[in-house]
Amino acid sequence: MFARKFQCTTTSLFRARNTFRTFGTTSPEEYCRDFVQKHDYEAYLIAQFWPRELRGGYFALKAFSTELAMIQDNISNATIGKMRMQFWKDAVKAIGTGNPPRHPIAQALYQASLQANLPTYHFKRIIDARDAELQVPVHLTVDSLTAHSESTSSSLLYLLLSLLSLPSSTLSHAASHLGAAQTFTTLIRALPFHAKNRRMVIPSEITAKHGVVQEDVFRSGPAVQGIDDAVYEFATLANDHLDTARNMLKEGVPQAAMPVFLAGVPVSSILKQLEKVNFDAFDSRVQIRDWKLPWMIWKGYYRRAF
Repeated sequence: MFARKFQCTTTSLFRARNTFRTFGTTSPEEYCRDFVQKHDYEAYLIAQFWPRELRGGYFALKAFSTELAMIQDNISNATIGKMRMQFWKDAVKAIGTGNPPRHPIAQALYQASLQANLPTYHFKRIIDARDAELQVPVHLTVDSLTAHSESTSSSLLYLLLSLLSLPSSTLSHAASHLGAAQTFTTLIRALPFHAKNRRMVIPSEITAKHGVVQEDVFRSGPAVQGIDDAVYEFATLANDHLDTARNMLKEGVPQAAMPVFLAGVPVSSILKQLEKVNFDAFDSRVQIRDWKLPWMIWKGYYRRAF
C-alpha cells in the first residue's frame, strides 16, 4: 500500500493506406521491432531478455497489441476504426489458415505461429475489446475496466507465455493480475493526454466518490479538487494487483517465464514515481522515462523478481 502524503473493401482500403508502403527493404520482424521501439520503449528494453530465436515473435505480439490500442487515437470517426478492426479480424483468420495478408505485423505473427501454439481465442479477445472501446471508451466501474484489462493486457501476457511454451495455471493467474496493474498504471500516466481529448479514464465510481467533476478535469486538469485522491485510489488498486501477482510467485518467478513478467518492472516504476509526486498524474515527471529503468529490468531478470 502506498504512503499517502497529501470486409474486402475494408481490407483493400486499409492495406492501400497503411500496409504496402511499409514493405521494401524492411522485413516484418524489423518493422515490428522499430514499431515497438517507437511506441512502447519499455517493451523494447524488455526484448533484450527474450530468447533470441523468439524475439521476432515477441515484437510481433507487442506490435499487434500496440497497433490495436492506438487505433482509437488515430481515427477521425468510429466507422474507420471499425474498418480497421475488421481487417485484423480477417487477418487473424487468414493467419490461422496459413495465408496471412501482406501486412508486416500479420506476416510476423504468422512466423511466430509457426514457432509456438498461439491460441486464436486470445487474438480475437483483444480485437473485440478494442473494437468495443471505440463505441464506449470510458468505464463506469472498476469491475468493467478490470474485465477490459483481462481481454487486452492480460490476454497479451497469455500469448507471450504461449510463445515461451509455458502452460501453467499459476503463471496465467499471476499474469491476469499483472495485466490489470499494467492497464491501470498506463491509463494513469496517460490521464493528461486523454483529458485533452475529453476522455476520463478513471472509472466513474472512483471519480464520483471523490467529488471529481469530469468536465472540470477536461478544462483545468490538476487544479480540480479531488482528482489527486481519485488517482491515489486508482493507483492503489493497481498496486494491489501487482502485489497479488508477486505473492502468487513469492518463491521466485521461474527463470524461463521472466521475459513475460519483466512487464511488471515498468509498472512498479510508474507507481513509485506517482508516489513521489503525491499522485499528481499531471506532473511532467510522471511522463518522463526513468533513466534507471534499463538497470531495473536487468536486476529484475537476474533476481527473478518484478
